[in-house]
Amino acid sequence: MAYTLAIAGLGAIGLKVARAVDAGAVPGITLSAVSAKDVARGRARVAELKSPPAVVPLAELAERADIIIECVPAAHFREVAEAAIARGRWFLPLSVGALIANMDLVEKAKATGARIVVPTGALLGLDTVRAMAVGKVHEVRLETRKPPNGLAGAPHLVENNINVDNLTAPLCVFRGSARAAAKAFPANVNVAAALGLAGVGPDETQVEVWADPGVDRNTHTVTISSDSGSATMTIANIPSPENPRTGLTVANSVIATLQRFTAPLTVGT
Repeated sequence: MAYTLAIAGLGAIGLKVARAVDAGAVPGITLSAVSAKDVARGRARVAELKSPPAVVPLAELAERADIIIECVPAAHFREVAEAAIARGRWFLPLSVGALIANMDLVEKAKATGARIVVPTGALLGLDTVRAMAVGKVHEVRLETRKPPNGLAGAPHLVENNINVDNLTAPLCVFRGSARAAAKAFPANVNVAAALGLAGVGPDETQVEVWADPGVDRNTHTVTISSDSGSATMTIANIPSPENPRTGLTVANSVIATLQRFTAPLTVGT
């Protein structure tokens, strides 16, 4: 089956996905539309593609494609999501923290036939977490360590006057639930929200966020204990040169998710 794709946002993630789809990395899916904050710059970026898509407003993306990828600032999340869900599209959100704050969209998706698919993104082991959550989960914890510039400007740091410049030792800047972490770091730790949705929920999932001058990668360690076993999983993602708040693996995860839509064989839950 063939699908059309629209991408909301042409930053580090959106542009990489657009280039991959245009190059044929996802057989059966064609790029039909994109949206960009700077329309002129967006048109210039897609002009380099073999089959340049239309550059349209956010709300119009759902009229032009079967699958909508959201990779815009969280403030614009609902505009993209509502249009996609109202038209019964496949909706792939990257602002997973914003999804937690807009869970009414899940009920709307039930009514319209839309599907909300959250890519694994910068994390690992969500299939393990989901499998263990079928039984009884005792605890889920996430420890995130990022280079300080990967957390700069986060609302939690600004509101609490936490300075991460010129650190010489690791500094824990947050402890709390995944729901609180998603609100505190809307552009930095969407992994916390994804982990919460995959397992015991965003209120029961515990998170620590560290600004660590000793790491040069965005590092996430998940620990889970359940009646079927326990696991500790760590991933260290190279930050994107264009946007150090996200890792290079995030766009790859989106591409891998798209490949599942048309692949004759898929592996993993």
